[in-house]
Amino acid sequence: MPIIPHTDLDVSTLCLGGNVFGWTADAAQSHAVLDAYADAGGNFIDTADVYSQWAPGNTGGESETIIGDWLAGRADRDRFVVATKVGQLNGLHGLAADTVRSAVEGSLRRLRTDHIDLYWAHIDDHATPLTETLGVFHDLITEGKVRYIGASNYTGLRLAEALEDADRHQLTRYVAIQPHYNLLERDFERRDCDIVARERLATIPYYGLASGFLTGKYRPGAAPGESGRGAGAAKHLQDDRAVAILAALDEISAAHETTVAAVALAWLAAQPTVCSPIASARTLEQLTELLPMQELRLSTDEIARLSAIS
Repeated sequence: MPIIPHTDLDVSTLCLGGNVFGWTADAAQSHAVLDAYADAGGNFIDTADVYSQWAPGNTGGESETIIGDWLAGRADRDRFVVATKVGQLNGLHGLAADTVRSAVEGSLRRLRTDHIDLYWAHIDDHATPLTETLGVFHDLITEGKVRYIGASNYTGLRLAEALEDADRHQLTRYVAIQPHYNLLERDFERRDCDIVARERLATIPYYGLASGFLTGKYRPGAAPGESGRGAGAAKHLQDDRAVAILAALDEISAAHETTVAAVALAWLAAQPTVCSPIASARTLEQLTELLPMQELRLSTDEIARLSAIS
């Protein structure tokens, strides 16, 4: 299990995303997925206060509540690394100190815990001075409510500014970055990876499976399904590069007798600075497709082949 640099957080190679909890997976389904993930040795769970505000009838916090109820039923809370985010929930937008203060209390209450292991700034807030945001994060760590902090959706340039600001004011530094990164989306490598590597931070990518396209579920000629998520994944079928990636994933997964999703995530986990890719599962069947990546090791040639095609 990898350790996030500059921390004592020993995390699973697969980080379980909580964005579907309270959206396409109800509490019972979500708890079943969480149980199976934990039984398979998983310990890293990622969510946000805004999940799943977008679903009809939801107000946000549903995912945290489901995870919190699940954690409360276990005697091993400290085995799990629980990450959540601040900055996008209605009424609590941005990273001003008062906003973060209010948001963290709500997250702690819903998660039914006294601390958050990794607290993400969900999206950069240019309207708030970096020193103000880092200052309130530093105070929350001092108070024991948060253990470590990370930057989600920050550019490398902005991340560098935040690290410099933290050093200048003797505040706690970000230890990880959470970018959009997968076989189809590789801007992170060109734009941000250098600063992350230089500072020895962890990369914990989201959309590791390109909204499900890299599971192999969506094929040329097949209907995309009615969900917005399915339509978003199926759009890649119009891209010759994406179809070529899928063909390579098929061959490599067959050679390893594993799933397409596991190969796509294993490629991501093998990239410089990547610690633990995030992927979500609505059902036990979907989780079963993800779990083999925790033991899968691709050859140098297989990694190079996928990199070249993509």
